[in-house]
Amino acid sequence: AQIRYSIPEELTRGAFVGNIGKDLGTDVAKLAAANLQVLSDSDSQYFSVNVNTGVIMVSERIDREQLCGQNPRCFLHLKLAIENPVEFYRIEVEILDINDNPPEFPSDEVSLRIYELASLGARFPIQPAQDPDVGTNTLQTYHLSANDNFNLNVKARTDGGKFPELVLERALDREFRAFHYLVLTAEDGGSPPQSSKIRITIQVLDANDNHPVFDRPSYGARLVENSPLGTLVVKLNATDVDEGPNGDIRYSLSSHNSAALRQIFAIDEQTGEIRVQGNLDFEEATVYEIEVEAKDMGSPTMEEHCSVVVEITDVNDNAPEVILTSFSSSLSEDALPGTVVAVIHVRDRDSGEQGKVLCHVSPDLPFQLRKDYEHQYSLLTSTRLDRECVAYYNVTVSASDLGSPPLSRHIILPITVTDVNDNAPQFEQVSYEVLVAENNPVGSVLVTVSAADPDSEQNSRLSYSILRAGGTDPGLDPTRYLSIHPTSGQVTAKFPFDYEQTTYLQFHVEVSDGGSPALRNRTLVHVFIVDQNDNAPRVHFPRAGEDSASQFRISPSIIPPALITKVVAIDADSGRNAWLSYHLVEATDMGLFSVALRSGEVRIMRALQETDASAHELLVVVRDAGEPPLSTAVTLVVLVEEKGPEALQGSEARAADGGGLPTITLYLIVSLVLISTVSLAGLAALGIRCL
Repeated sequence: AQIRYSIPEELTRGAFVGNIGKDLGTDVAKLAAANLQVLSDSDSQYFSVNVNTGVIMVSERIDREQLCGQNPRCFLHLKLAIENPVEFYRIEVEILDINDNPPEFPSDEVSLRIYELASLGARFPIQPAQDPDVGTNTLQTYHLSANDNFNLNVKARTDGGKFPELVLERALDREFRAFHYLVLTAEDGGSPPQSSKIRITIQVLDANDNHPVFDRPSYGARLVENSPLGTLVVKLNATDVDEGPNGDIRYSLSSHNSAALRQIFAIDEQTGEIRVQGNLDFEEATVYEIEVEAKDMGSPTMEEHCSVVVEITDVNDNAPEVILTSFSSSLSEDALPGTVVAVIHVRDRDSGEQGKVLCHVSPDLPFQLRKDYEHQYSLLTSTRLDRECVAYYNVTVSASDLGSPPLSRHIILPITVTDVNDNAPQFEQVSYEVLVAENNPVGSVLVTVSAADPDSEQNSRLSYSILRAGGTDPGLDPTRYLSIHPTSGQVTAKFPFDYEQTTYLQFHVEVSDGGSPALRNRTLVHVFIVDQNDNAPRVHFPRAGEDSASQFRISPSIIPPALITKVVAIDADSGRNAWLSYHLVEATDMGLFSVALRSGEVRIMRALQETDASAHELLVVVRDAGEPPLSTAVTLVVLVEEKGPEALQGSEARAADGGGLPTITLYLIVSLVLISTVSLAGLAALGIRCL
């Protein structure tokens, strides 16, 4: 017969399993008398039988998991042997599982390394927990701690094993979270349930899935133009949350930048410092926009771009520029005030106040600047010009900006004032007075008149001509006697002058310039003929032939100083040249006669004697006062005769003939005085004119 008992495992020693006597229906006393023995199939005696009571008890600790492992049913078999008669009873004790073992993981912690670019749905097995219990007491389920990326999937095998898997439900991002810490709990179905936990550490392996990121989308900097080379513009800062080479950043200027910009700025690929390596000129560019790229060293390379805006601050480093838009280098002197000479354009490549330009010219010049509009000026005449005063101007136009310190630039405009015929010729003298000695050579220069014209070139080319002066004798045409050189103004004589015919001549000299129309002027020329001693005295009395002598008769009783005769002579010259003197040069008896020096009277100086000759020859010379003096000689023959009445009559006749002599002398003296007075007046007028 076979008897089956069921007991839970882990009963304490002495725990009741069953009453074999009762279950077999046998008297307990009979069992004791029959020498009841308990035989076990195993090496261990887990049960014992109280022969007195027939109760089977647990004698040793029973661990179902140790005995049967994972078998769902666990049995211990006993054999009961009794004697008299010998009988065998098979007792089967089913060991029922109790939840005495929690699920156990192989370790307390497990580490996983997962690529951050792992695709969604990827599964990552976790070593399962082991629970030696069976049935509902064994491992029933897993629980995963809350997280954002993983779900738990439990895979059940046909043998009832449950294997946990982590399923990636949301993409990993190492840069957001490099490590994930999860707790996996294994729980059995006992009552109360038991569980165990395992810590799962997930390291997210980096992938180059992040491009570098600048700490600012754009950078700004401000530099002064002409900053020294090497000046720091800005230091860029880009970060890459990747690690290793994937996060190693190199900076460079983007290819979008122009070649010119690359000449001005340079960047350090390691530090991201942008520095000046070229000349910064505000006038060329006020703003530079630099495109910078940051690349990591991952594979494939990822990059990021940013812009750096560099504003250039202007400094006053440019002098104003002065540009002639229009310029006339010559200007007529009759130009009206306000005439435009030049149009000037000014500019300054600087900005702001430093780019504002003011222009000016010297106030001492007859020019002024008019501002037409911004950056343009006109140079105008401010007053009338006079070429004869200033024929050439160097007009300096100065342009200055409003910088500090101000910069300036100058240009010089050479302006020539062209002539107009606005000036008539002017003689050096209002009138000319000329003294000309008579008998002058033909063609000799009597006087040179000179005029000046302050105009230039053709307007100052002068020509001279002779005109008759008003109020002069119509018969005295000056062009008959004189000629003038048309350009030199030299007045020459066509014929020798004869004082005895013409003593004075006046005429106008007209000068005209070569302008159109020509301008003229006149001067008056007074020509005074100066007498020369060119005429010898001419004896009017006594008249005698060239080879004969005049005879005079006197009485022997004549009483001295009786007048015998008077020599009368006339000189056509004037002045000293007409001052005559009479001289007794030769005589038969020099002591008997005398001749008055000035009057020419011939007188007897002593009484005649018997010893004196009856005829006396006198040589009288009439000499003028010229230089050299000219003279004329006359021979007188004085006869001493007794014919008194005749002689007397002759004497009286001679005296009667000489009655008109004082009138002629008076005429000569008056003429001399008049000529001398006119000469002195002319000389006085000339002296006053010179003063």
